[in-house]
Amino acid sequence: MRILVTGRAGQVATALSERAVSVPGIELLALGRPELDLEKPDTVEAAIAAAAPGLVINAAAYTAVDRAETEAAQAFAVNRDGAAAVARAAAATGAALVQISTDYVYPGDGHAPYRESDPTGPANVYGRSKLEGEEAVLAAHPRAFILRTAWVYSPFGANFVKSMLRLAAEREVLGVVDDQHGNPTGALDIADTLLAIAPRLVSGEAGGIYNFAGAGSTSWCGFAREIFARSAARGGPSARVDAITTAQYPTPARRPANSRLDTSALTQRFAIVPRAWQLSLGETIDRLLP
Repeated sequence: MRILVTGRAGQVATALSERAVSVPGIELLALGRPELDLEKPDTVEAAIAAAAPGLVINAAAYTAVDRAETEAAQAFAVNRDGAAAVARAAAATGAALVQISTDYVYPGDGHAPYRESDPTGPANVYGRSKLEGEEAVLAAHPRAFILRTAWVYSPFGANFVKSMLRLAAEREVLGVVDDQHGNPTGALDIADTLLAIAPRLVSGEAGGIYNFAGAGSTSWCGFAREIFARSAARGGPSARVDAITTAQYPTPARRPANSRLDTSALTQRFAIVPRAWQLSLGETIDRLLP
């Protein structure tokens, strides 16, 4: 089974490349700019046609949440129009398709973990671009599988875990928001999930929209404290974390207070049970602080 992954340098694409090596029967090709550029649809079509994959995983995205407020055209060009180009190219070659999406498609003001059937209502430009991307993908490839995830971290690329470790090496005290809650999710866990689902999608099963995130929830403040506890245990950088409010840390893009995701639909269909986020975090810290 040949899998083509877009967004070669991203966390999910890197995790997929690493995990696929140990899965028999999978040939994974990760592509990125310039040979596959979501802002240049002609490159998308040519790259996917040449690869002739059984499955395309679109892990490429514009993810600069705050910059998207002033770079809306670029965010929509990548997250909506580029995603649609990937979907059209996959459909044209007969490939199954996975589109990676985000918790930011939900309004973020609820009090329970969001289910896939809950109303959407993004609070910022990035979320709107990803939601319109989902809609465009499903219009172009009705069999597409959309995976909404949240608070992604890994040993790769830029993410909250690596940022906290870097800041702890520079400061003794950090103020971290404590009134936004979500599910920290390891990119390697996302990769394992997608590789487990892949054979069924390639065999012709219908897709749909599903949530996947680490089991259990916390605030950004709680996440930071767990990072430093595990780092300190390995002799790594640590800092005192003071809880602050969203109002005390204003950002250009409005952040959801509730990013928690209900993953029960994925478990019911595919028998995939997300691991506790603390377990995945521990493995990431072990790799970052050998």
